[in-house]
Amino acid sequence: MNSRYESLTRSELARLVPELLLCGHLIDRSGMAHVLGALGREGMTAVAIDEWRLASPVYTRRIRKALNITGNGVDAIFKCFQLDIGAPPQFMDFRYRVIDHDHGEFHLDHCGALADVEPMGTEFVVAMCHDIEDPTFDATALATNPFAQVRPVHRPPREPADRKPVCAWTVTIDPANEPPDPHPDAQVVAGSEAAGVVLPPIDPEDPGQQDYSGPLLSDLRFEDFSRSALVRIADEVSLQHHLLTLGYRSAVESRTKPEVALDILRKQFAGIAGLTSERLRAALGLGDDFAALAKVLRVHPAFNPAAYVDIDVTSATAGGERSVELRIGRGCGAVDDGAWASLLDPEHLEPLDALVRGVDPRFYCRVLEVDDCALTIEIRCADLPFRTADEVAITRFSSGAGFSFADRGTPLPLTVL
Repeated sequence: MNSRYESLTRSELARLVPELLLCGHLIDRSGMAHVLGALGREGMTAVAIDEWRLASPVYTRRIRKALNITGNGVDAIFKCFQLDIGAPPQFMDFRYRVIDHDHGEFHLDHCGALADVEPMGTEFVVAMCHDIEDPTFDATALATNPFAQVRPVHRPPREPADRKPVCAWTVTIDPANEPPDPHPDAQVVAGSEAAGVVLPPIDPEDPGQQDYSGPLLSDLRFEDFSRSALVRIADEVSLQHHLLTLGYRSAVESRTKPEVALDILRKQFAGIAGLTSERLRAALGLGDDFAALAKVLRVHPAFNPAAYVDIDVTSATAGGERSVELRIGRGCGAVDDGAWASLLDPEHLEPLDALVRGVDPRFYCRVLEVDDCALTIEIRCADLPFRTADEVAITRFSSGAGFSFADRGTPLPLTVL
């Protein structure tokens, strides 16, 4: 199955990919607020640890294979960090130093996650920068080398309060290190349909950088990649969104009643769906009409990659009124996994309403048809704007909601010292 991102130009894709990485990171700004309300700070911390431990090893292995990131040294670990929704470029400004195959360092010149959490107080900072980071950094690194350990040099709470870099870490690979036991529920995500999705290969004849087999770079400049490579990266990053959410679902369901978990999942979906639509519309320079809506629906990570989420978007005109129809197929991996697409039904269109109103706050959804094969939705435009959904407003709390990417010029190769 071809990718829906094939419809975009190389320039559009180069703008889209960092947006997808950032919006993947902001999934937690949407989801954790509702977990905090249901389970408190300790419960929220436990859910965050589980979701990232479950998801990051799976999508790290996928991106290594997709972009031909060979080897098992610290440079390969850092390459995977650069393509991880846990470390979106510039918002989480990782700076790397490679000493040799087995030793490296990184620090953060800017940490958007810390900027979001510091106002909440020291206990929340410790939960994120200590309790969550320790096991989850290792989980990601271990997907490249089972003997890797990521350890802090210093980290928040910051002393003094404006300390920079905000944190610094070492990465050491040593065969004497004993790898931690896998998460007891690892197979929930590792065995999912999302984990095994087969995507179209990168065209080796397409002009531009086709993989990341070369040296580690100080930054990834996405416009240097070929159009075919960018399509594959966009699909892989969209899968990261789904894999993280499957980990989130598992972690929440193990700690709450089924009806509570389902409510939390829909709220998480609504919050990030709406904010992502806003950012995608702006990044692609789109308007707020039905043509813009159709394009956002086709490229939104909630409905990608095409091999995982079965949707069809069409424009329609009836009685002089324009609309967009969205058909969500029920026979696809996303529905089988219980991913975002499975959360939409005739009684629960709130996440989809939030998504379409990220393009124009006057859009609204109504059911056209439902059967065992598909749910078909019509999206129309009201005369007056709807109120912003609480879930979207909560997600906008993050400084990432208004974050702007900068052109940093030509990246430099980071050679072994």
